[in-house]
Amino acid sequence: MKTLSILGALALAGNLAGAAEPPKSPPRDPQALDTRIQSLKQEAMDLNRDLLVLEEELLFPASTQVAVFVSVDVGALFDLDSVELKLDDSVVTNYLYTEREVRALHRGGVQRLYMGNLRTGKHELIAVFVGKGPKGRDYRRGTSLKFEKGTDPKYIELQIRDDTRGQQPDFRVKEW
Repeated sequence: MKTLSILGALALAGNLAGAAEPPKSPPRDPQALDTRIQSLKQEAMDLNRDLLVLEEELLFPASTQVAVFVSVDVGALFDLDSVELKLDDSVVTNYLYTEREVRALHRGGVQRLYMGNLRTGKHELIAVFVGKGPKGRDYRRGTSLKFEKGTDPKYIELQIRDDTRGQQPDFRVKEW
């Protein structure tokens, strides 16, 4: 709520600053008007990006920030359907993947599955993957990680890899 009031104050200050300037007469040339409109659109997008970055910094300060990512290496032995993520025995997210998202992961994409705040100390992360395994069988597999959260941000990657020797998918957790 405090973030919204800060952002509201910034927007109000920007509006007041803009209102203090005398209105400019619109250019007569349609080309110049189009250029000005495009310039204003770009400024609005830049301001929006800056506000989103500020909001993220306010909501997730580095000292308490934890982020969990998902990646797929090859993915021939496992077709991802969903992921359930628990932190300290509380479900923090359930994510159901679309075909398009799974294709993006197979092409090397990395998805930010969760971002939140954790106090310093010991924690446990449990991830449960659901999908289709080898030969089209339903697959439900979990992996866990016990970790220590310090004052720095914590980044964790859930990796889905192919174990070609065992012809099974392999699920790993990697701390950055």
